[in-house]
Order: sequence, then C-alpha cells, then structure tokens
Amino acid sequence: MLELLVFGSLIGLIVFTRLPLGFVMLFCGTAGISALHPRGLSAGVAVAEQQIIDLALNYNFSVLPLFILMGIFVVKAGMAEELFEAARRWLGHVKGGLGMATIVACGGFSAMTASSSAAAATMAKIAVPEMDKAKYDKGFSAGTVAAGGTMGILIPPSGALIIYALLIEGSVAELFVAGMIPGLLQLLLYMLVMFFVALAFPKWAPAGHSFTWRERFAALWKVWGVLLLFALVMGGLVLGWFSATEAGGIGAGGAFIFTLLRRRMTWNVLVASLGEAAKISAMIFIVASGALVLNQFINLSGISGDAVRFIESLGLQPWQVIACLIVFYVILGCLMDGFAMIFLTVPVIAPVVFGLGYDLVWWGIVTVIVVEISLITPPIGLNVFVIKAMLPKVPVTQIFKGIFPYLFADVLRLLAILLFPAIALWLPSVMSHG
Repeated sequence: MLELLVFGSLIGLIVFTRLPLGFVMLFCGTAGISALHPRGLSAGVAVAEQQIIDLALNYNFSVLPLFILMGIFVVKAGMAEELFEAARRWLGHVKGGLGMATIVACGGFSAMTASSSAAAATMAKIAVPEMDKAKYDKGFSAGTVAAGGTMGILIPPSGALIIYALLIEGSVAELFVAGMIPGLLQLLLYMLVMFFVALAFPKWAPAGHSFTWRERFAALWKVWGVLLLFALVMGGLVLGWFSATEAGGIGAGGAFIFTLLRRRMTWNVLVASLGEAAKISAMIFIVASGALVLNQFINLSGISGDAVRFIESLGLQPWQVIACLIVFYVILGCLMDGFAMIFLTVPVIAPVVFGLGYDLVWWGIVTVIVVEISLITPPIGLNVFVIKAMLPKVPVTQIFKGIFPYLFADVLRLLAILLFPAIALWLPSVMSHG
C-alpha cells in the first residue's frame, strides 16, 4: 500500500505540479524510506545525504561532464556545418544523397554532442534549407532531421547509457561498446530508407549538385581532426587502452585543442563552455541523485522482488514478459521524456529482466532504442516538436508522415536485437577477452 502511495505521489507531483523530476524523486524516495525505517525521517534524510555524497564521489559519474564538455567544444568549433558539407559533397549527387548526407551529419554531430534535441535543432537550420533548394518534400526532409537526431542517444558517448550504467551499477565502457554496432545499424538502415524512398518517390528526394574529387577531399580535410578524435576515443574503449572516464578526458582535451587550432577558442568561449557544461551536468546530477534515493526506497520496500514473483505467478514465457515491457515503454514514451523514463523505470524493471535470465547490458541497449523510438512517435515525439519550432510553416502531420519510414526501420532494428542479442553483446565480449 505504501509503495502505491509513493509512486502515486511521484506521478501526481510530476504531472500536476511541474516540479523538477530530480526533486520529486528525491522527496518521494526520502518520504518512502522514512515511512519504512524504524528511525523515521532521520533515516530517510541520512540515506538521501549518503546517496548524494556517493554520487558526487563516484568516479564513473565524471565521464558525463567530460563528454558534455567535448560536445560543447565541438559545437563551438563549427563542426556541425562542416560535417554536413563534407557529407553533402560525397553523397549529394545521387538520388536521396542530400538526405543521406543529412543522416550522416546528424549521426556524427548527435554522437559528439550526446544530445538528440540539440542535433535536431542544429541540423534543421543547416540541412533543411539545402534540401528545400534541392526540391525535397518538406515533410520528409523535416522527418529526416527529426529521426536523424535520435542517433545520438545510442551512438557513444551516450548520456542515456551513462545514466543507465549508474542505475544498475554497471560498466559505462561496456555499455558504450555495446551501443556501437546497433548505432551503426541505425545509421545504415536510415540511409537505406532514404535510398528506397528516393527510388519509390523520386520527387520526394531528387539528386543534388555534383562535386569534384578535389572539392570532396577538401571538405573531408576540414573534419579529419574531430573524426580522428572520435575514432581514438571509441577505439581506445574497445581495445581496452583506457577507461570510459579516461576516454572522456581525452575527448574533452582533444576537442579543446581542436577548437584552439581552428582559432575558435577565446577566453569568453572557454568560460561560456565550462559554464554550460557545469549547468547541464548539475541538472543531470540532481535528477540522478533523486533517482538513486528512490532506488534505495525500492530496494528497501522489496518492490523489485514482488514484481519478479508476480510475473512468475502469471506463467508467462520470458520473451512474452519482454514484449509486454517494450509495449509499456512505447506507450510511456508517447507521454514522457526519454530520460525521465529511464530514471523512473530502470530501478524497478532491470531486476525483473535480470531475474528472467537476460543480460542487463543487452537490456540497456533495448531500453535506449525504445527511448529513441519514443522521440519520434506520435502524439508526443519530442524531436518532432523541436523541428516544428524550427520550421513553423511545416505541419506536424507532414513531419510525422515523413518520419514513418524511419519508424519502420527502427522497429526492424529492435526486432533484430531482440532476436539476435549478439548484435549488442559481441563487441563487449571481445573487449572483455582482449
């Protein structure tokens, strides 16, 4: 009964008061622990204090602000425009090539910034005008940018995977490595979507301007530094050269040097970048602190064990439980922000999945993929409304129409990873044996 009261209060406060998620989870978790513990409020406050201190001292958490800073430096260096231009010169001359270039640029930029909405908003300003000039269908071009922006949630460095690792007390590096092949698979499927749409509806995605080989290599030369940095960071993780936190330090340091060499780094830019990284990290820290306190209440109340026993009593096959959880995530994703979903559900659902005999690294990838899908799923696809704000003349219905082929590709990828877990788990196994 107490558990239902706490979670009812949690949902009610989020929906009706619009209080920040972190503070709501902190309050509900502390109240729940206080009610269950013999020492009452003093125990609840003590547990909350300890969780906040432990998170602040957690070496693994430091990877998040480092990668955030890396992304900010990349943005300050003007890499979004140059990534798109390089992709456009190599791909733009074929049917649907400009759309493919947009997808590649979205994937690269969103991976480096680890922000789906930022990637979608930035690419809407850069890529959509070019696709308009090439006479692309407006809804399809907007949908391409909205879908392309989702790739940053999974392709490392991923903020969602870092948070998931903290909640399950798992390895950030292992989850990063696990996300590489599914992330590249998403990129490939999205490009195939563009290719087949261009074949089926030539007016939606016509061919663009052709460039000489000299022009192509000139554009590639401008971005080689940041591409090399990204390859070093991710390759070092796979090969075991350094930990996730060390990778974050190398990424942030390398991005700083890159921005400096391009003469985009001034004292004011540095101060603004550090301030922005600190602000974003502090927001995530508050939410993560609240989630960890709520997690302690869940452990103390035995909700996870009760959930496992309840599911076992239903007599369902493990795959049927997984299917139900995915449907639950998709429905929840239509109503709630992706990060909020991860914070609220993982502490309860992860033990259930583990109890069914599934690998939590694999489940983390599945969870993030479903969150990606929720970002472009009607009626509340966050990325859709980000694009709508950037392109007010394009109706929401047209954007969702343009997104539909990409949703189909996402469902195919999800089914592939459900049926063949090795897609996500092969690289981590190579890393562990290396």
